[in-house]
Amino acid sequence: MSGAAYVHASVHDAAAEISTPGRLLLVECEDCGLRQTIPSRVEDGHVDCVRCGALLSKRTTRGVEQAIVLNMTALIVFVLANAFPFITLNLQGRVQNAEIVSAAYALYQDGMWELGILVLLFAIALPLVKILGNLYVMIPLHMGVRPPAARFVFRWMELVHRWAMMEVFLLGVIVGYVKLISLATVIFGIASFSFVALIILVVAAETFFEPRTVWERLRPSPPASALASIDPKELISCHGCGLLNHTVGAHPHCERCDAPLHHRKPNGVARAWALITTAIVLYFPANIYPVMKLNFAGAKQGATILEGCKELLFGGMWPLALLVFFASVTVPMLKLCGLGFLLVSVQRRSKWRLRERTKIYRIVDAIGRWSMLDIFVLAILVALVRFGSLATITPGTGAIAFAAVVVTTMIAAESFDPRQIWDAAGANDER
Repeated sequence: MSGAAYVHASVHDAAAEISTPGRLLLVECEDCGLRQTIPSRVEDGHVDCVRCGALLSKRTTRGVEQAIVLNMTALIVFVLANAFPFITLNLQGRVQNAEIVSAAYALYQDGMWELGILVLLFAIALPLVKILGNLYVMIPLHMGVRPPAARFVFRWMELVHRWAMMEVFLLGVIVGYVKLISLATVIFGIASFSFVALIILVVAAETFFEPRTVWERLRPSPPASALASIDPKELISCHGCGLLNHTVGAHPHCERCDAPLHHRKPNGVARAWALITTAIVLYFPANIYPVMKLNFAGAKQGATILEGCKELLFGGMWPLALLVFFASVTVPMLKLCGLGFLLVSVQRRSKWRLRERTKIYRIVDAIGRWSMLDIFVLAILVALVRFGSLATITPGTGAIAFAAVVVTTMIAAESFDPRQIWDAAGANDER
């Protein structure tokens, strides 16, 4: 049966087709480029790439149904987390409340609108978009209806995933709490407990949910047998949904999600080099200039990232000091060094430890978001400590440079295609 035969299948037909026992799909590993067959339905556990160990598919029984319930509950909890005070600060009888949105607004009020937008996006807007987008696609599919523009919406949900940073924001709140408890009374509101529940629900939904299940319901992949007679050079794996497309000609688009098709991410090495070079330039002002300015009873001083770590260390909070140092100093440096190493190894066409270098890329790609910790700590402190001449905290110049480093390195990691590690070593020469 050819791939085109699936285009007009109903959602119910698609669900029945992908659940057919013994049906095999041909997929390309997104990390190493190896094409291999996997079962359309994983009964237990998960299926990993036989060459690099990347996750290819996992158990999907009732995954969509569980994800719908968890996302609907998360939406309700999201409203609670944003409708009530998140944290309250009492300094010598003067009380200041802060909601999540006020952390972003405080930065905007102090002239750091760029940081305010990032906090608003990463802690509020994108998590909400992710929940609503998933529900928009999954609820109709569960009812046997394909919603309008579903492929476009779901493809963007996959892109949004790494930029929704609620758990990093929560860690920032904890660090901010530790910094403030010696100065004032800090009380967590109902929104903070709702926010913790929200994170748990979202993580649980991701654990139960397999994106491939939704893509297969939107348009099932042709069985591996239907692609066996096609020239491997005419098959292109979609970066958006993973479908192997049979296509020839210039500027093709995916038959399932309509994403532009490329054998590898366009200009991945050059773009990654440009971005990490920019990040290196920004890394120095990010650590030299203060990320925040403190005014306590008329005494003004600035605090860099390292000075913030020292404050926690000398205050006896050495676990948090190590955490902040690792997230804000070590992680950006590791990302820059790790990406630089991978880019050099690709350009030198190195065959050394391909599997291990692929793991390095996964680590670099996964840890980058945690460097936003310092920006979230700053947002909480700026929103809470606003007591005029008695005590005020404002953002410093270094915060803009540091946020730019985090965002730039994350985009650099996304621009690099790890399959080029294996291409450069000749492991994918058959294509």
